[in-house]
Amino acid sequence: MAVHDTPSSDYEKLRDETAFQKRLKSRHRRGSIGQRFFQGAVIFGLVALLVLMGNVTNRIFGLIAIRDAVPPSQLSDRPLEELNAAELTDILAANLQGGARTYILDQLIGRDRFNANREAPLRDLITGVTVPEEFADKKLTDLTQDEAKVLVAQVVEPAALLDSIYQDVVGREVLESWPLTTSLFDRASIEAKVINTPEWEGAQLEWRSWLNPTFLLTRMNITAIESGVRTALLGSLLVIALTVVIAFPLGVGTAVYLEEYSKGDNWLERLIETNIRNLAGVPSIIYGLLGLAIFVRALEAVTQGRSVISAALTMALLILPIIIINAQEALRAVPPSIREASFGLGATRWQTIWNQVLPAAMPGILTGTILGLSRAIGETAPLIVVGAATFIATDPTVTSKFTVIPIQIYNWVRDPREGFGEIAAAAIVLLLIVLLIFNAAAIILRQRFRKNLQG
Repeated sequence: MAVHDTPSSDYEKLRDETAFQKRLKSRHRRGSIGQRFFQGAVIFGLVALLVLMGNVTNRIFGLIAIRDAVPPSQLSDRPLEELNAAELTDILAANLQGGARTYILDQLIGRDRFNANREAPLRDLITGVTVPEEFADKKLTDLTQDEAKVLVAQVVEPAALLDSIYQDVVGREVLESWPLTTSLFDRASIEAKVINTPEWEGAQLEWRSWLNPTFLLTRMNITAIESGVRTALLGSLLVIALTVVIAFPLGVGTAVYLEEYSKGDNWLERLIETNIRNLAGVPSIIYGLLGLAIFVRALEAVTQGRSVISAALTMALLILPIIIINAQEALRAVPPSIREASFGLGATRWQTIWNQVLPAAMPGILTGTILGLSRAIGETAPLIVVGAATFIATDPTVTSKFTVIPIQIYNWVRDPREGFGEIAAAAIVLLLIVLLIFNAAAIILRQRFRKNLQG
């Protein structure tokens, strides 16, 4: 017997349809609100980034009022360019703390002066120049100041001596600096201030780009105008390169074992995996204390204490949990059918991992490496604890003292003298460029692995 719709059933259908449309509109409304919220978050982040970059860029370029800290006329009655090597050496010896021997240590030895064997003969101690026979077998500690001056005058070109005088003796002090916007739109008042300020007698107004090749190639100095970021840049590159070399194979190897070999039924393996995830949230200063206790003190005979290798090992510990966790996720994302097909063709477990699983997971593994690297390159606290210097004038080696760009930024920002805020801004932009270069290299490798996998 057929059942016909009644007016009440039609009403129920209409009521259900009306309720459905209301619920549908409500869901669409909530979805629209969520979409606008996320769009707003993206826009806010972009605006904040643009404001930050605009503020930093505004300080990198602009006018500065400078003058010689020590006028050259006080050093010699004649222009410095007309003096010979012996006369220039006399000026350096008279104005450098420690005299001509300080110049030998800083400029001629060619490596970290604190690690130099000062008891070695000068022929072995000084590299890059030919030491005269009369001094070849002498020790640096046996040189008198007069002998040191004679040695410097004989082996160093006058042009190099003149550069040292202008940088280390004459120096140039920044009286005041102005940001880009003020320099462009209020130059007349700036020029009037330079001319009408009695305390600025002899000052010159110059247009300055703080981020320039000289800034990249010059070592640190006690004055902003003469200071560069070379030692900090080399220190950062060396620390980050060693960190990746140490952390990447260890992190990927650990992830491969936990995902491909571990069955998860061992309490020790479960404990290790749990603690790896917990370590990803440990404050970085704790890793610094761990590095100080183990790498700087306990293994001092191997790492040479407060050195680049100690810093790299500490930073490797810091980013290891990030690399391991992301590598595990990447390995889990590889379809089981790839493994089964490899096993079906007679491949061993290791052959399957090496030839099939790792290439497929490598894009995700490199993503985790990028995240870890981005964290490591900007870290300051662990490196301060491990012993990074705030001022160092010699290029770093694996076992020498070192500094890095973030520490130099901190050191320059807190210096109240004119010009140091500007070189800190230049160092910030340089740090961002270095980070982008490292990330771009990892992204290119990731895309190449994806293309090879798809091909």
